[in-house]
Amino acid sequence: MKKFPLLILICNTFIVALMAQSKLAIPSIKSYTSADYNAGSGIWDIKQGKNGMLYLANNDGLLTFDGSYWKTYPLPNKSAIKSLEIDPSGKIYVGGQDEIGYFFPDQSGILKFHSLKHLMPETARQFADIWNIVLYKNEVFFRTIECIFELKNNKIKTYDAPGGWIALSRVGSLLFASDKDLGLLFFKDSKWQPYGAIPKPGQLQTSALKVTGITAYSKDSLLLTTRKSGLFLMSATTLKRMSTTADDIFGSSLINTATKIAGNRFAVCTASKGLIIIDAQGKLIEQFSNKHGLQNNNINSILLDNNQNLWLGLENGVDFINYNTSIKHIYPSRENHVKGNAVIIFGNRLYIGSSNSLYSAVLNKQGGDMSTGTGLFTEVENTRGAVLSLTQVNNSLLAGHQDGVLNIVNNKAQLVTNGPGAWMLKAFTPSNDVIAGTYTGFQLLKAENGGFANAGKITGIYESLGNLARDSEDNLWATHPHRGIFKAKLSADRKTVLNYKIYTEDDGLPSKLNNHVYFIKHKIIAATENGIYEYDVRKNKFIPSAFYKPIFGNGPVACLTEDASGNLWFVSNQRVGVVDFNRSAKKGEFHTIYFPELTGQTVKGAEHIYPYNMENIFVGSNDGVFHLNYKRYVSSENKLNVMLTSVRAINDKDSLIFGGYFLKNGQIANAQTSDNVTSLSNAWNSFHFEYSSTLFAQKGNEEFSYKLIGFDNDWSKWSTKTEKDYTNLSYGKYTFSVKVRNNLGNASAPVNYTFIVEPAWYQTLWAVLLYLIILISIIYYFVNRQQKRFELHQKKHEEEQKRLSYLHGLEMDRNEKEIITLKNDNLEAELNYKNRELATITMHLVDRGKLLQAIKDELIALTQKLNIPDADYQFRRVYKLLSDTENGDEDWDHFAIYFDQVYNNYLATMKVKFPNLSATDLKLCAYLRLNLSSKETAQLLNISLKGVEISRYRLRKKLNLPTEVNLYDFLIESTN
Repeated sequence: MKKFPLLILICNTFIVALMAQSKLAIPSIKSYTSADYNAGSGIWDIKQGKNGMLYLANNDGLLTFDGSYWKTYPLPNKSAIKSLEIDPSGKIYVGGQDEIGYFFPDQSGILKFHSLKHLMPETARQFADIWNIVLYKNEVFFRTIECIFELKNNKIKTYDAPGGWIALSRVGSLLFASDKDLGLLFFKDSKWQPYGAIPKPGQLQTSALKVTGITAYSKDSLLLTTRKSGLFLMSATTLKRMSTTADDIFGSSLINTATKIAGNRFAVCTASKGLIIIDAQGKLIEQFSNKHGLQNNNINSILLDNNQNLWLGLENGVDFINYNTSIKHIYPSRENHVKGNAVIIFGNRLYIGSSNSLYSAVLNKQGGDMSTGTGLFTEVENTRGAVLSLTQVNNSLLAGHQDGVLNIVNNKAQLVTNGPGAWMLKAFTPSNDVIAGTYTGFQLLKAENGGFANAGKITGIYESLGNLARDSEDNLWATHPHRGIFKAKLSADRKTVLNYKIYTEDDGLPSKLNNHVYFIKHKIIAATENGIYEYDVRKNKFIPSAFYKPIFGNGPVACLTEDASGNLWFVSNQRVGVVDFNRSAKKGEFHTIYFPELTGQTVKGAEHIYPYNMENIFVGSNDGVFHLNYKRYVSSENKLNVMLTSVRAINDKDSLIFGGYFLKNGQIANAQTSDNVTSLSNAWNSFHFEYSSTLFAQKGNEEFSYKLIGFDNDWSKWSTKTEKDYTNLSYGKYTFSVKVRNNLGNASAPVNYTFIVEPAWYQTLWAVLLYLIILISIIYYFVNRQQKRFELHQKKHEEEQKRLSYLHGLEMDRNEKEIITLKNDNLEAELNYKNRELATITMHLVDRGKLLQAIKDELIALTQKLNIPDADYQFRRVYKLLSDTENGDEDWDHFAIYFDQVYNNYLATMKVKFPNLSATDLKLCAYLRLNLSSKETAQLLNISLKGVEISRYRLRKKLNLPTEVNLYDFLIESTN
C-alpha cells in the first residue's frame, strides 16, 4: 500500500512537468482596460465585421473599436448587452433586458438602433438578458434562460424552456440548444428535438452535463464544453468524455466557452485559469493567464479575428493576443523577468544569458520556426550572476560572466578564469586560443584536455575592454565606453601587448564615447553615436562610411551584426532593423526594414541580436528575449485596409456628418456611392476627419497619408496621426482620401469620402443672376441718366457753342480789325520809316551828286584860273575818282534794297516784266517812281538834263509806250 502514495506523487510530478512543457515563446498580449473604452468593465461577447471593425457586448451598450477609436452605442433603455451577431448585410443584432433589435447605419453612415420588440407577442415583451444570438439560415435566434426567440419573415416566435436554456449554437447546418433538463437539442421542422441516440439507463446523458458550449470537432462530431465536468465529444450515436492533459485545469475551474482556431486546435475559456489551448488529441499546447500577461483569468468570450489572432472578452477588460505573429516573447524565467543579454543555440539547446543567470531549454523542434516548439527553461548550474556574452569556440560553449569566463559542459558551468568579469570573447583561429575582454584588460585562454585553461592576463594594457573585433592582420580591436577604440598588436604567443593606439576625436571619430567596433565585410567598422565610420588603413584613422551613410545617416548605432546571408542587423535609436541585401534583384541595392514591435525593447548599452537563420532571429530585451521569424514577417500577406471612421463638420459646435459606414442597396459597402454625397451649407466649412486601420497586430507599423482633392495638390507625408482638420474651406466639391502603409512599404488602396460645401446665399447662381440683373439695371439707370445728362449738356453745349461762336466771331472780327489796324499802322510806320530812309538815301545821293559836281566845277575853275598846262591830263585821276564815286554801285545797292521794301519789289517786278531794261533804265524807273525832278535825276545819274530826256525817251521805247500814256502813271500801274 505504501507504493500507491509514491506512485501518485510520481504521476503528479510527471503531469506538472508535462504541463510545464509549454510553448518556448508566447505571442505579445495587448490589454485594453475600461479606462481605454470608457464603458463598463466586463466584455460579454465579441464579433468582427467584414471591414475589420470589432463589436463588443458591454454593460453600457454596444462598443466598436477600429484600432484607434472606441465608440459606445447604448440601447434605448440603457440595459446591458450580453451577446451580439452580425448578418451578411451588416446588421448588428443585439439584445438586452426587455429589448431586442439591431444596429444599422443610416444614410450618413451613423449606427442607429432599430427595435424589434414590437414584433413580439404582447406576453413575451418582458424578458431577462439575451445570452446568445445565432444566425440560422434566414432566421435569427435570441436566447434568454427562459425563452428562445425566433425572428423569421418579420415575425418573432417564442420557444419556452422546459428547464432553462443554457446554450445556443450553430454548427454547420444544424442549430443546437442545451436545456437544463432535456440536455442537447437541435432545431428541426420548427421545433426543438433531442439530438443523438436515446441513452439507455445508466448511460451518460447530456442533461446531466450542463452543456455551456457546442462547437465542431470533426465532420460528424461535436465538442461540448460543460460548466464543471470538462470536455465531451458527441456524435449522432455516442457521447464520451474527451481526455486532455489539461483536465486538472478544467477540473479546478468553470468552463465558459470554447472555439476552434487555426491548426485544428481549440481555445477553451475558463473562469479562473485563463485561456487553455489544446489540440484535437487533447494535448495542452499552451496556456494564457495573468502570469503570461492577461489582465485577469475570467474569460467570458473569445474571437478568432480575420487575421487569425485572438480577442478575449474578460470579466474586466479586453485582451488581444497576437497569435498569428512573426514576433514572440521568450521568458527564460517565469517567476523573475530578467534582461536578455546574450543568446546562442548550442548542442540542441537554446541558451539565454540574463542579468541574473544562464538559462537553457532543449529544442524539441528541429528546423523551421523554433518558437512554435515547446521547451522548459532551467537554470544552468553555477551561473548565478550576470551573463554578459555567449561564444561558441569549436565544439565548446564559453560564457562571459561577471565572475570571469565559464565553460558550459553538459548544461553545467565550469569556471575557467576566477575574475575579473569578462565582457566578450574572441577566438583566434586556426589556433585554439581565445581572448577575453575583461574589466581590467585582456585575458588569454588556451585549449587544454577538451576544455580551456586560464593562460593568464595579457600584459601591456589595463582597461575595461568590452566589444572585441579581430581584423585580417590579427590586430585586436576593443572599445572602452568613455575612452575610445583600442587597437592592440599582440606578441606571437599572445601574452603581451606589444603596442596599442587609442582612437578618439583626433583620429576621425565623432566622439570617444559609446563606440562599438566590428569586423564586417573585411573592414573594421565603428558604430558611433553619429553613424558608421570605417577604418582607413592608409591614413590610420576613421572616416565616415560612404557605404553606410545612406542607411544610417548620422543616427546612433549601438549594435551591428551580419547574418549568414550578408544582411546587417542593427539597433539604432532603440529601433531594431535589418539592411536586407537579398530582397532586391539588382546587386548592391538593399532594403532597410524596421520592426516597430521591438522599438524601445532592447537593453540600452548592452544591445544584442543573434541571427541564427531567417526563421530564428533572437533579440535581447529588458524582459527576456524576442524571437523573430523574419522569413514569415516579410512574406506576410495580411491585406492592408484603411477606414474613415468619422467626419465632423465644425461650426459653433460639432456635427457628425459621417459615422464610418457606406451604404449601397441597403447593405454596408466598401465605398461611397455617387448618390450619397453630403452637401452642407457654407457656415459648416471646417471639418475633422478620423481614420484608422483594423490590422490590430500591426498598429506600431502603420503610417497614414491623406489628401483633400480640391484643396491639396499632393499627398501628405506619411505619419502615424489618425486624424486631420481642415478649416475655412471655400465652397465647392471636395474628396478626402486616405491610405495606410506598413513598415515593409506595402500600401493599401485609398478610401474616399466626397462632400460638398455649398456656396453662401450670396454666392449661389441665383444670387449671381440677381447681381447681374441689379448690375445691369444700375448700369442701365446710370447709362440712361448719363445719356440724358449728356444730351442736356450737349444741348447746352451747342447753345453755348453757338453763343461763343457768335461772340468769337464778333471778337474775331474786332480782333481782325484791330490786327489789321495794327498791321496797317505797323506797315504805315514801317513804310514811313522806309520812306524816310529812302528819302534820306535819295537826299544823300542828291547831296553827294551836288557836292561832287561842285568839286568838279571848282577844279575846272581852278585849273583855268591857274592856267595849268595840260590840266585835264594832270587831274584826270581826280576826275576819274569823282566819276567812279558818282557811279558807285554800293550806294545804288543800298538804295535798291530800301526801294524794293517800300514799293513791293518794284525793281524786281520791272526786271521780270521787262527783261530788256538795263541797270540805268531801272535806276531811271526808280527815280521817276519817286517823282524826282529831272535835275535831281540828272545829278543821281551823273548826266545832263538833256541826257535825262534822252534816257526817258529810250525808256519809253523799251516799254513800248505810246506818246499819250504818261510814263509816271505807267510805272505806277505796271507793278500793282
